[in-house]
Amino acid sequence: MKNIATGFGLVFGAAALVLQFALAIPLRIGNGDTLLGAVIYFFTFYTILTNIMLVLVYASDLWPRQGLRWWRSPVTRGMMAAVIVLVGLFYHFVLAGTWNPQGWSKVADVSLHYVTPIFYVLWWVLFQWHGKLKYAHIPVMLLPSTIWLVWAMARGALLNEYPYPILEAHILGYPQVALNVLIVLAGVTLLCALIVALDKALTRIDMPGP
Repeated sequence: MKNIATGFGLVFGAAALVLQFALAIPLRIGNGDTLLGAVIYFFTFYTILTNIMLVLVYASDLWPRQGLRWWRSPVTRGMMAAVIVLVGLFYHFVLAGTWNPQGWSKVADVSLHYVTPIFYVLWWVLFQWHGKLKYAHIPVMLLPSTIWLVWAMARGALLNEYPYPILEAHILGYPQVALNVLIVLAGVTLLCALIVALDKALTRIDMPGP
């Protein structure tokens, strides 16, 4: 059952990413960007990067000898549960009302922002051994997101183009962006803490009885 669920997560997640790529790159080029610029822009989005990470987590579970050790770490997998929930919540409450995708764009949108987050959290709860996470791991769990933020802001400062409206420093100003970032950082820190707490609670369920 676990391998079936893992295989589904990998195939579905990869297919959703390929679909989004096939839709986004031609649109971007049609708006005047180069192929390289379009590809770089595509991989600037947090949603894309986190969904790629989920695919690698599933792959590391199916092929444990293929050099994917980092993605097998309980800390990495717990971190991904927290940040993919952030992806879904941020999209639903902040971004969903700003556009109205249709057709295949709607399929990719729902897949990457709703289906993959919900499925991954269920997979993590049901099929992972628990009890490895500690609250001391939270700074490590925040590090990849922080690196992404630095990259997104540095690129944005050079090109005046940001992946999300809350980061648009050339429009909002850096004080407002700093406040936005602090709010999101507080949210993801809380989500990491909740995942650690859930991991500890699930330990008692995973442990065999006397």
